[in-house]
Amino acid sequence: MEEEIPDLDLFMMCPQLNRSALIPLPDGYHVRSCRKDELPIWKAFPFDNPTEAKEYEGFMTGFFHSTYGGKEEQFYQDTLFICDEKDQPIATCLLWKAYGLFNTIHWLKVLKGFEGRGIGRALLSIILQDLPDTAYPIYLHTQPGSYRAIKLYSDFGFKILTDPIIGTRTNDWEACKPYLQQYMPTQAYARLQTSKAPNDFIEQLKNFNAVEF
Repeated sequence: MEEEIPDLDLFMMCPQLNRSALIPLPDGYHVRSCRKDELPIWKAFPFDNPTEAKEYEGFMTGFFHSTYGGKEEQFYQDTLFICDEKDQPIATCLLWKAYGLFNTIHWLKVLKGFEGRGIGRALLSIILQDLPDTAYPIYLHTQPGSYRAIKLYSDFGFKILTDPIIGTRTNDWEACKPYLQQYMPTQAYARLQTSKAPNDFIEQLKNFNAVEF
């Protein structure tokens, strides 16, 4: 059962965008920035039911203040929502410069009822398509339970990092392998690429105790 996939840490890096993965936003949807009054909506987005969202509300509040505190205006501007025809958010993602140094993907999520329509791919396309080459590499943190997103990231050129330690966290790539192999389509798993992180990335992360991606 998917619910039995452990919550392990997995890190990915995109050294260069694969532009063939880009797609336009499907008809009937539009993109806009998050409004200040929508912060509760953003906090609940990663979770699939209200009970879970309530359970992790404190964590999301803490992450918001520790990571985006003092840069709230930038957060609201850069946090994107894909909305339906009623302007209701149904997907979100954020490109954020963690520690003021590294571009990172935060909180890519499509609500369950809207999965499978190309919305997540279109949202990631919107975020990545106009970035200059100097914006790369781009990093992200994920978990094996997000194997559908891992396949999507891989399509865009993200590679799984193999370094045993990323900042303050263990990188559980070896432990994640069996779960990804079990749940991902065979061809998608076979296309996963791996890489070591740049030395300066690993060394600079040693200066920070806080988790910002």
